[in-house]
Amino acid sequence: MSDVRVLSATGRKPQRGRIDKRRAILNAAFAVFSRQGYAQACVNEIAAEAGVAKPTVYNHLTDKANLFRHAIEAAAATLTAEIMAAIERMADRGDDLRAMLEAVGHELLRCYCDERSWAMRRLLYAEVTRFPDLLDVLPVDGPGVTRALADRLARLCIAGHIRPTDPDQAAEQFISLLTGPVESRSRFGTRPIADEELRDIVRAAVDTFMRAYAASPQHG
Repeated sequence: MSDVRVLSATGRKPQRGRIDKRRAILNAAFAVFSRQGYAQACVNEIAAEAGVAKPTVYNHLTDKANLFRHAIEAAAATLTAEIMAAIERMADRGDDLRAMLEAVGHELLRCYCDERSWAMRRLLYAEVTRFPDLLDVLPVDGPGVTRALADRLARLCIAGHIRPTDPDQAAEQFISLLTGPVESRSRFGTRPIADEELRDIVRAAVDTFMRAYAASPQHG
């Protein structure tokens, strides 16, 4: 009995349970919003999918708009962490600029084509006037990823692998070379793209990027 009181007083078990319940609510909310859209989604359905009572959802997230915002941010954070890890690994690719760019480009497109990523963009584009600031959290095409990639490109510039340039502009153009063809070929995520096709897109993007930015002509 005393052990239960101690754990309860320190808040350890209740806090863990609260975090798990919040995560379940956010995952359920993202799934329901993705299926139904913002306007048609209801808190009752989200609560049922999360396995909690409707008042519990409100206790954690207060209202539907707040629930939508946090569900999007949580889903985006997961994908963005994967992308940031890929960009960070650019430092370990040695002097092979092409291999380095192809590796990070493939990871960027893999995350971009994740169904969660497509669902997120469809939701945000549909609700852009209601939640314009959430566009900043989009994985791959959000400003955080562009800045991280620009930082790596700046280091490559200092090391002499790419010519002196504006790294922010170079990062933006590299991402556009990758995502532009995917948007067109996938019909906004409604047509699956096989991994080999993704790799073809990456190779073409890297070839174009290197012709513009490599410190010396590199082919192959």
